[in-house]
Amino acid sequence: MTETESSQSDPTEVLPCAGSAPTSNIAPPAVNALLPGELIMLVDTKNRKYVFRLEPGDDFQTHAGRLPHDDMIGAPEGTRVSTTRGQRFRMYRPTLSDFIVAMPRGAQVIYPKDIGAILLLADIGPGMDVFETGVGSGALSMAMLRAGAVIHGLELREDFASRAKKNVATFLGPEAESHYHVKLGDSYSADSYNDPTSVPFDRAVLDLPEPWQAIPHVATRMKQGAILVSYSPSVMQVAKVTRSLEVAGFGDVSTTEVLHRGWHVAGEAVRPEHRMVGHTGFLTRARLLTD
Repeated sequence: MTETESSQSDPTEVLPCAGSAPTSNIAPPAVNALLPGELIMLVDTKNRKYVFRLEPGDDFQTHAGRLPHDDMIGAPEGTRVSTTRGQRFRMYRPTLSDFIVAMPRGAQVIYPKDIGAILLLADIGPGMDVFETGVGSGALSMAMLRAGAVIHGLELREDFASRAKKNVATFLGPEAESHYHVKLGDSYSADSYNDPTSVPFDRAVLDLPEPWQAIPHVATRMKQGAILVSYSPSVMQVAKVTRSLEVAGFGDVSTTEVLHRGWHVAGEAVRPEHRMVGHTGFLTRARLLTD
């Protein structure tokens, strides 16, 4: 057989018809069905988000009609659904960031962009004993619990502590409560740190108006070499925090600000978003020294 003959197509080979889709050996994605009792998030055509729990027999009510939960239970995540009046939504399981934005709150929460930075700056990991004050609505608590930490919280207000515990149980499940220990107390009082049964802390995260009043007391409960991160909205707070850390025996002090800017991408039209999440707070990190 000549080279020319060998390069010709096999007459028995079946070729795809013009305009037909090419065949593929890629398997379709696995069905990831939504189950009764799960938290879900509906996103409408204007990117508005609604988070709730799927309950058999219940309805999601909107000005544009109702959507029975039974129509959503068992459907794959990412499915498009419509209300009785034609309002369209996509269904997803909410991420932690989605839930933090939508959850009930009593206090102003730390923004997701800062929570991610805190997890890395404080080096939060599985099994670590982390002291947190104040816990607010539980946004940061949930992130640290999901990273595997054991949280020892201190909160001045009972309604905030109750709200934080409820939010943690709603998103992470009741089993998370065994790693979430919140007691009422004044973060600025030495008496709040005199619990003889308390373990020494691997990490400490402070979200307080005047953290410099708590730092000397927190230092007495931390392991040597442990990391502390303080969240402060004002740069004047940062100056006082830094001085307090140095006096209390901390070193390796640094302060970071996280800015978040989205981008609009539509075909060849690419530009920064007109709005961005700018300043929210300063993150000051330090280690407790041995000398």
